Amino acid sequence: MKHFDEIFELAADGYGIVTAAQAREIGVTTGELSRWCATGKLMRRGHGVYKLTQWVPTPRDVFAEAVALVGDEGFLWGESVLSMHALALVDPRAVTVATPKRIRRKLPAWVKTVPAPENAKTTFYEGIPSQCVADAIEACKGSVMTERLIEATEHAQAEGLITSNEHERLMKELS
Repeated sequence: MKHFDEIFELAADGYGIVTAAQAREIGVTTGELSRWCATGKLMRRGHGVYKLTQWVPTPRDVFAEAVALVGDEGFLWGESVLSMHALALVDPRAVTVATPKRIRRKLPAWVKTVPAPENAKTTFYEGIPSQCVADAIEACKGSVMTERLIEATEHAQAEGLITSNEHERLMKELS
């Protein structure tokens, strides 16, 4: 049971999600993960991704799970970043994750991958790898109404998600 307590702690820090790679780092075997799935303690969500069955959902769970399903170098992109922060009134059908790698595994329909640009600036918001908010606003030009992006820029600055310089730059570009 000691190993499951460690898995629970890992998953609790990751929105109920734990990967097989994280489990291996703490000495948990694939057999143990399979056994916990069989007994109903974990659910297999995708290749090497598991979720606690006894987990109270949060609004950010879907974003953390999408990034985990894509893999190590994935991060939230574009409208999904705005959606996670409740900016610009966007509600994309799929969570968009950028990745520098080619993804061969089958992903659920609600996860969309895009190639990550080489110079993409990334950060972590609430522990979830993500494109910077200012870059996400910029990336959404053309797919999200300009009025909504201006409003998102205002809210992002008010919430401390972008700097004053980024705010000024974005307002000039969007006006």
